[in-house]
Amino acid sequence: MVDSQYYLPNDVGIAALDCAEAFRLLSPREQLYAHYVSRAAWYGGLAVLLQTSPESTPVYVLLQRLLRRQPPAELEGVATAAGLTPEEFQAFLVYAAGVYSNMGNYKSFGDTKFIPNLPQEKLKALVWQSQAFRDNPDQMEELWSTCGDLMYSLEERQKQLGLGEEGITTYFSGNCCLEDAELAQKFLDSKNLSAYNTRLFKKISPEGRRSYEVRLASAVKEDGPVDGETGNQCGRYEFGEAVFEVRRGDYAPLMKMVAENLEKAQEYAAGENQRRMLEEYVRSFTFGSVEAHKEGSRFWIKDRGPIVECYIGFIESYRDPFGSRGEFEGFVAVVNKAMSARFARLVGSAEVLLPELPWPSEFEKDRFLRPDFTSLDVLTFAGSGIPAGINIPNYDDIRQTEGFKNVSLGNVLAVAYTTQKEKLTFLEETDKDLYIKWKGPAFEVQVGLHELLGHGSGKLFVQDEKGNFNFDQKSVRNPETGELISSWYKGNETWDSKFSTIASSYEECRAECVGLYLCLNEAVLSIFGHEGQAAEEVVFVNWLTMVRAGLLALEFYTPETRSWRQAHMQARFVILRVLLEAGQGLVTLRPTTGADGQPDAVIALDRDKIRSVGVPAIERFLRRLQVHKATADVEGGRALYEGYSAVTDDEPPHFLRLRQTVLLRKEPRKMFVQANTRVKGEAVELLEYEGTAAGLIRSFADRFPEDAERIEEGLLELSRRDAPCWC
Repeated sequence: MVDSQYYLPNDVGIAALDCAEAFRLLSPREQLYAHYVSRAAWYGGLAVLLQTSPESTPVYVLLQRLLRRQPPAELEGVATAAGLTPEEFQAFLVYAAGVYSNMGNYKSFGDTKFIPNLPQEKLKALVWQSQAFRDNPDQMEELWSTCGDLMYSLEERQKQLGLGEEGITTYFSGNCCLEDAELAQKFLDSKNLSAYNTRLFKKISPEGRRSYEVRLASAVKEDGPVDGETGNQCGRYEFGEAVFEVRRGDYAPLMKMVAENLEKAQEYAAGENQRRMLEEYVRSFTFGSVEAHKEGSRFWIKDRGPIVECYIGFIESYRDPFGSRGEFEGFVAVVNKAMSARFARLVGSAEVLLPELPWPSEFEKDRFLRPDFTSLDVLTFAGSGIPAGINIPNYDDIRQTEGFKNVSLGNVLAVAYTTQKEKLTFLEETDKDLYIKWKGPAFEVQVGLHELLGHGSGKLFVQDEKGNFNFDQKSVRNPETGELISSWYKGNETWDSKFSTIASSYEECRAECVGLYLCLNEAVLSIFGHEGQAAEEVVFVNWLTMVRAGLLALEFYTPETRSWRQAHMQARFVILRVLLEAGQGLVTLRPTTGADGQPDAVIALDRDKIRSVGVPAIERFLRRLQVHKATADVEGGRALYEGYSAVTDDEPPHFLRLRQTVLLRKEPRKMFVQANTRVKGEAVELLEYEGTAAGLIRSFADRFPEDAERIEEGLLELSRRDAPCWC
């Protein structure tokens, strides 16, 4: 019997993202702009298959060839003839939907592998009796031989994403370990090269000398100077006792299609900032230049209040085990004016709220760079998953001195966090109705504070390459010790490069703490329309949501490697530990037995102690997080964060035992069905699908109507090129 965490249940939640009304209200020009940026995002999103696991690409192609020729309704008869029960056929559909939704066979939230919940021989029988097999048996047999066993394999290393012996990653070749990642980061820093759009491949010569290929994502494959390009850093370098070769051309066919569609979108851009933004993105994806992407991001920040908002590139580093390489994502969304007005008021209050944070003014940015903060209805979100909110760009040098934007994804929030009372776990019965009623409004407040004042706050102390400081090193003191600060970022060092493996989770924890700390502010609650008793309920449910999430987080901890697989959930567990440590009955967590006779647990929060016990605990912890981050104190920051991240059974509440209970009662994460757009004559047509596994599958079968075969062959060729690197 396979552990349930390694497959998706047949009743997994699947919801369609509604954007029909928002899209209808766009002008024809805006619809064309949205269409071409969406096309760029969908083509680029396929790169995530190559960033996830060796088998993700052939699994995707196998499913596409099966399901493009026979939609689920037609394939069901084939499945019956092949001996599948209705439940097994539904399990196959859910698996296919999961691969599409996660852009690979590892969960985007948690990094755990998932396998088909039906016998391997039955899935093979379905493939062998399909129209795709009858049309081209050699092709389908080769695909199955490439991925059929890997699709089902749960060998220890293949259960989760990770580096070296701790898991699978295709950001690195299979023979790389943490030492290789650290050496590569030092090399990249020495050349002022960002890791965001790179992968690393190691070779060892017969003499035992290490050589590394740093592969840049680009449409251009040539490593020499190219017309229109500046700052080419491709070449061969001696570094220490190793050789590094920087080369272009990773995901080249995909990056070419990204660039081509962004060029088409330029014709419909709304103003010079949008046009220049797209121009720089094209340059970035063509030549593999992160500097060009940063320049495009600068124009994106200046593009204030667009009706159609978008961002695209190698963005979030959550799934790189080392924390430096970005996963491709691209989104296109339409502004929700009513909700955006609330966020605009929050931005207007930011300069009053920032001094409320628990650190001295010297630890805050010299000037608050007022960002756009909009609520958007998603039309397209290509990548491995869809968040509820975003704070971008992730380039710290831009965020510190030039600004950023915040985005809340309204139609995602509308369907992602709906909860049925009978499926609501680990809460007191008396809290469940309140939780269901107020979770949405509370989460909206938390997302707003998390993105704007969490990720948007806090200074980094820096000494640049010329020796100039962005602070007075003779007067700034550590508020924890009273001593002058003695460490800071130097030269090309960044937050990601210094804090590497803990950077993403640590920063998410800091942002979550800011949300908890400031959600009690009456002005904030009033902005979101909550006053009096309603405001009290929002505060209570926001804190209750956080402590429950800290317990649920145990699903994303791997005891065998003592590692966390999801940055946000690790952050929430850390916060739970901090609040439990505060004591005085603020949070209680006790094991119980459920009505089904199986182990259960209940977590409770004393609302009367949030202000007196909870707020001081979060205040102290948040200040420590910011001080370590601001001063580049990696040693102190790691000791603090990894200490609270530890999952043990040494003393109550015995978290390792509770983890088994959490796994027993876990609910799968929802999947989302997205629309497609298609140019028909001079107009853009919106194609919508039902919120089911079959609907999600149909959306992907329709996604590349003109060039599906060519794309699939290109993906397989890219996958074969990398195949020898994972063994």
